[in-house]
Amino acid sequence: MNSFIEQSNFFEGNNPEELAKTYGTPLYVYNEKILRARMDAVAKVITKYPYTANYSVKANTNIHILKLALEEGNNCDAMSAGEIQMLLKAGFPKERIFFVPNNVSEEEMQFAIDHGIMTSCDSLAQLELYGSLNKGGKVAVRINPGVGAGHHEKVITGGKKTKFGISEEFIPQIFEIAAKYNLTIAGINQHIGSLFMDPQPYLDAVTNILRIALQFKDLEFIDFGGGYGIPYHKLDDEAVFPMEDFKKRLEPILDDFVAKYGRAPLFKSEPGRFCVAEGSVILGRVHAVKHNNGKTFAGTDIGMNVLVRPSMYDSWHDIEVIREGKVVSRDSLMEQTVTGNICESGDLLAKDRPLPEMKRGDLACVLDTGAYGWSMCSTYNSRPRPAEVLICKDGSVKVIRRRETIDDLMRLF
Repeated sequence: MNSFIEQSNFFEGNNPEELAKTYGTPLYVYNEKILRARMDAVAKVITKYPYTANYSVKANTNIHILKLALEEGNNCDAMSAGEIQMLLKAGFPKERIFFVPNNVSEEEMQFAIDHGIMTSCDSLAQLELYGSLNKGGKVAVRINPGVGAGHHEKVITGGKKTKFGISEEFIPQIFEIAAKYNLTIAGINQHIGSLFMDPQPYLDAVTNILRIALQFKDLEFIDFGGGYGIPYHKLDDEAVFPMEDFKKRLEPILDDFVAKYGRAPLFKSEPGRFCVAEGSVILGRVHAVKHNNGKTFAGTDIGMNVLVRPSMYDSWHDIEVIREGKVVSRDSLMEQTVTGNICESGDLLAKDRPLPEMKRGDLACVLDTGAYGWSMCSTYNSRPRPAEVLICKDGSVKVIRRRETIDDLMRLF
């Protein structure tokens, strides 16, 4: 693929240079059509049985994007009281929010109970806490399935080495705590990790959690977790997640479980990245190009404060170069290291990457930044966080989060 921007008509006729001049850089730019298409796709993963896709909002909590998820029929997972409040503000009814916290305080758990939101307990200790706060209530438990998958050890959330979930061996203690506080175990959930492109580990994990589910009577729901990947190497023609093939392979596994269980509970999944990653790019200005010891460095204003994934996970993000509003052809490439403007040697967007030669004044367009982009931004080096704009279906541009200012940062002192 020579240009994802051009092939997808990402800017819908808007000139990226004009966007950069109007709203400043760095700038998160979202495409409503792409976001809606991905959210619609996950809403239809299971059609034979009761099913909801619970968008994992930690990937992107912008309220305007949450509203798109609501309109596309997605439910949502929240990891904190703050995320719950974002969802309520976006219009989600409590019945469409699932609280899946990790090591939270009594106050945070009480907040979810007071708002009538179904909560999953990540440990026996948290289940004990929940029982003490809400005797006779309904609750879910997160099971560690013993298997994990993902692109980096920091995003693998299942298996023997992770902090998440209750091991299968402790299921008898789950029942003991439930009996002690007269709790109903309404559901079980799992998550094996993020960004897998091969469906097999996920299918294996579904098979495993359904085997475990047979130990629980009268479950209202079973949540398989999420993690469907997206092709971050799309300029090298990386294949997309094989969603249709995955759905065909998933259905017989569900059929087998329903036959054994005697009925079909509500099935859930937790897609996050898949819903939003491809729906955003970051536009950043190239402010300096220099040559050190035979290496070429292109210095931009997209620091690790704006996009931390490359520094934190060694994550790959494709980069396209825009000059005077037009995408620069990839016919001629030279090795360059693209950096941010943060005082850290690890502040790298791309290391020794073959790219069109970048020049001062160009725009670096970083692809696939809608997931774990702005939601992981910081104000490190006292740099205010960037604006977010949405290119609507009709091609108009709407500011969905204004750029922070130094005054915003000062206001907290």
